[in-house]
Amino acid sequence: MKTIKKVSLILGVLIVIGIAYSSISGYFVKPNSLDDFAKCLAIKGATMYGAEWCGHCKEQKAMFGESFKYVNYVECPESQVLCEQMGIKGYPTWVINGVNYPGTQTFERLKELTGCSV
Repeated sequence: MKTIKKVSLILGVLIVIGIAYSSISGYFVKPNSLDDFAKCLAIKGATMYGAEWCGHCKEQKAMFGESFKYVNYVECPESQVLCEQMGIKGYPTWVINGVNYPGTQTFERLKELTGCSV
C-alpha cells in the first residue's frame, strides 16, 4: 500500500512539473531569439512610438525581450513635436509604411504588415 502511495505521489509531482513547464515554456522567449525579427522591422522602417510610463508599451517591449534594442523606438514625451507630426494619439502606436497602428501589436500582425519573419 505504501508503494502505491509513493508512486502516486511521484507521478503527481511529475505531472504538475510537466504542466508547469509546458505552460511557461511557450511564454518565455529565449534571449536574442527575436533579434532578426526586430532588425527586420527596423530595416523596413517600422517604428514604435510610446512612453516610459505606458503599461501597454512596457508589455510590447517585454514581448521582444532583449531584442527590443533593435526596434526603432521614439519616446514621445522626449520627442513631442515629432510625435505630433506623426499623428500619434496614444501609446503604443506603430507607424509602418506611413500608416499608424495604435495599440499593442502581435508578432503575427507585425509580420503581416512588414513581411518580416518571426
